[in-house]
Amino acid sequence: MSTEAPAQATEATKLKPSVRLLPLVALIFFSVSGGAYGLEPLFSASGPGLGMILLFVTPVLYGIPVALLTSELGTAIPVEGGYYEWTKRAFGHFWGFQQGFLSWLTSWVDMALYPVMFADYLARIWAPAGDGTTVLFTVPLGFGGGFRVDLHWLIGVACVIVPLTALNILGAKRVGDSSVLLAGLALAPFVAIAVLGIPQLFTHHVNPVGPLTPPHTGLWTAAAAGMSVVMWNYNGFDSVSTITEEIENPRRNLPRALGLAMVVIIAAYVLPALGAMATKGWAGWQDGSFVDVARDLGGPWLQYAVSVGAMFAACGLFASLLMSNARIPFVMAEDGWVPKRLVRLSPRYGTPVFSLVLCSVVYALMCNDSFTNLLTFDVLLTNLTILGELAALVRLRVKEPDLPRPYKVPGGWFGLGLLATALTGIVVWAAWTTLAGDSTSDRLQIAICLGGSLLAYLPCRVLRRRHLAAH
Repeated sequence: MSTEAPAQATEATKLKPSVRLLPLVALIFFSVSGGAYGLEPLFSASGPGLGMILLFVTPVLYGIPVALLTSELGTAIPVEGGYYEWTKRAFGHFWGFQQGFLSWLTSWVDMALYPVMFADYLARIWAPAGDGTTVLFTVPLGFGGGFRVDLHWLIGVACVIVPLTALNILGAKRVGDSSVLLAGLALAPFVAIAVLGIPQLFTHHVNPVGPLTPPHTGLWTAAAAGMSVVMWNYNGFDSVSTITEEIENPRRNLPRALGLAMVVIIAAYVLPALGAMATKGWAGWQDGSFVDVARDLGGPWLQYAVSVGAMFAACGLFASLLMSNARIPFVMAEDGWVPKRLVRLSPRYGTPVFSLVLCSVVYALMCNDSFTNLLTFDVLLTNLTILGELAALVRLRVKEPDLPRPYKVPGGWFGLGLLATALTGIVVWAAWTTLAGDSTSDRLQIAICLGGSLLAYLPCRVLRRRHLAAH
């Protein structure tokens, strides 16, 4: 373990608490969910019955344990950087660096999805938006390749990345308050689907949980097929930890907000899914199929409403996750791992403007390609960082037993053992079922990311030593 003294935030780099309870719930909602958009493949892959079971079982084994560990560590160590600071405090600088850098690297893939999602749904209601194949021009990059600038990319950058980066620069309070409005707009169409569809289950005598699995598909195969989808729709409860310093009274509000968000997210999945089952078309569902469900249940007005709601969801997801992800290079700059410029705050708004702009530029470059097949990759890497957080929770229980913990995982060591067993079990099972199949590209991408994180430590360590020597 390194004996180097960690860098400390100064008043000049300390962020001000401004996010209250309701905006915090909305931020967590968008860090995890954004609504049932993208949930459709769960039911075509796993079947109505098993899909519904997974929507209830997965939060018990996966979502709730992450929320509980975030509540304990976030209230015990209420500082900016969240899981990066927890891991560093538990295991030292090397593992803290790996946790922070790998999480930020994973965000490159995850954040690229939302501008593309916005453009895809816009194209459903406005034909000139194109289908993502209209290449306007190509910027040569050498080696026979180039950066393609297409209409989808321009729409995603102009309508999502640029304005929501500007919103983030205005401050966490603005992002949180905006998230409340965006959450209402994103969820409203699904409320309509639930209200229109659930009564039809009774009038048309439709069993919403039958059959259990798709025809000619075994239980194990069906569960494995839907696991990446449902885990992706329940991960992200730890993301809000990186802005803990900006939460008003985090030791009180963080656990409450995580609990409230959990209830909202489960309801936001289950209720519209039940309503959608009235259309009986689950076997052919894929990403975006809720638009067709809405047309069948309510007509063109609801079809357009779901598309517009998805665009609001994409904006909410990008805004909230940009805020939390940008805090990682910000706090790593405080520790000297990356250039010190990233620790500078806007003199007017007190936000990490350089870190926000850097992240947005990276995300804009990454969203140039289609990422429809990167969901599994995203989930696997995110789960690795979650296991690191779990290890930090256990380590700090042993290393610092007297650390004040306003909130603790219930049940003492027995409760923590149950949490660790459930979380580790579902993560390992999901990884095994994914990597044991035909997933050569997933294994290669994960190896590249892990190797890149390890290799990046060496030059960053040199940079950090120079920084410490200068101070």
